[in-house]
Amino acid sequence: MAMNYNAKDEVDGGPPSAPGGTTKTRRPDNTAFKQQRLPAWQPFLTAGTVLPTFFIIGLIFIPIGIGIFVTSNNIREIEGNVFMYYGLSNFYQNHRRYVKSRDDSQLNGDRSALLNPSKECEPYRRNEDKPIAPCGAIANSMFNDTLELFLVANESDPTLMLIPLKRRGIAWWTDKNVKFRNPPGTESLKERFKDTTHPVNWLKPVYELDLEDEDNNGFINEDFIVWMRTAALPTFRKLYRLIERKNDLHPTLPAGRYYLNITYNYPVHSFDGRKRMILSTVSWMGGKNPFLGIAYITIGSISFLLGVVLLVINHKYRNSSNTADITI
Repeated sequence: MAMNYNAKDEVDGGPPSAPGGTTKTRRPDNTAFKQQRLPAWQPFLTAGTVLPTFFIIGLIFIPIGIGIFVTSNNIREIEGNVFMYYGLSNFYQNHRRYVKSRDDSQLNGDRSALLNPSKECEPYRRNEDKPIAPCGAIANSMFNDTLELFLVANESDPTLMLIPLKRRGIAWWTDKNVKFRNPPGTESLKERFKDTTHPVNWLKPVYELDLEDEDNNGFINEDFIVWMRTAALPTFRKLYRLIERKNDLHPTLPAGRYYLNITYNYPVHSFDGRKRMILSTVSWMGGKNPFLGIAYITIGSISFLLGVVLLVINHKYRNSSNTADITI
């Protein structure tokens, strides 16, 4: 049965119902919320309110930025513990497909995920008809150069003194104790990973990442955990080792000549990248990183400059009429 369209019916909420039936309508309820009658406040922007805001932001952000920048640049290698970082440039760990290429259930020690990794790990899910552990592009591209630091005794004696580098304590506590776990079992770690194979680009299996400390192997290896926390920018640094201070009488790294021995395993030419090693201490704001200070100074300077520009414009046109006469 056809029904005639009536514009009045649409305005009133639809055609009338049959006699005795319930009237259907699309009209909102007559409440303050649905009829938009709630009390509201809308700021009235004037020169007297906008200009002070810009100046206040500039006067607050610029000193904070200068303080952070100076603090970051004043970090020295002789105070407290020294942290050794490796850095990479032009490596986009923030690529969407790269970030998703992992199996968190597998990394948490789940037995079923160990033998049947997530499809998100493709094409690094299986190799030689065996599941890869750990699977995915992030694990497959793990940084594997070896860095050793030596102190040259003196100019006349070329003897090299090896600086002890601590492997433990470089990963976040939540990552080490919550997110990453080895498969459960009482047998050896090698037996628990026996039906898997290592990532394509790795030189050894996950249960042999640290030959000096058997408790630092598998998915709980701290070098591996640090790498799996992806960086937000293409130029980044990751903590590699910790140089602990022995006592308060001697600096952690005394003045002198140092020799850095690098076992080159990680190629960067394919993506036009660069590698570097950084030694740094930490302050109340963390390691040496001038980005936050520069950001504060930039925002404060822009706000202050906008305030000056708007002040000049307001001073020049404050006596002008807000309306214009149109002559035909």
